[in-house]
Amino acid sequence: MLAYVFLLFAVAVHARLLPLPYSFAPVTAALLYFGARRPRKEMWIPVAALAATGLYLSRSVYGYTYSADLLVTWAWYAGMVVLGGWLAHKTTALRVGAASLAGSVSFFVVSNFAVWAVWNMYPKTFGGLMACYIAALPFFRNAVVSDLFFAAVFFGFGYLASQRHDKRVVTVR
Repeated sequence: MLAYVFLLFAVAVHARLLPLPYSFAPVTAALLYFGARRPRKEMWIPVAALAATGLYLSRSVYGYTYSADLLVTWAWYAGMVVLGGWLAHKTTALRVGAASLAGSVSFFVVSNFAVWAVWNMYPKTFGGLMACYIAALPFFRNAVVSDLFFAAVFFGFGYLASQRHDKRVVTVR
């Protein structure tokens, strides 16, 4: 159940319904938590929810038409849910932190490459690609901080809730 609560929170922030500082969002943490705590047959749900939100933002808020960089983002969502599945077997603070950092770095690398490749904002040269990455560095800093923060909160809260539930079950017997 918590996985759905965290997903709804991430969708609300992603849709700009809950204002948080730019690039400070629970998306990566929600995807990792969902992958770690929900069965594989439900893995499409967070990808579809965030993809629909992204489509809405692109068309209605930003006025963009569909572009191929959205596919890269959607594939990244799926990758984060799968990476979260890796956490299901053995969830430790180190593994959650590593998965969060992997999420931050991979999103920075693939999303900015997609922006450079699809849009005409930067020259299609190595220098243009580097300019794209350099321009995104301030967003990357916020993304790393938010990914680590929300992953710690989500997984920490999930752990505390499971411990409380386990104690209740033991005392009832």
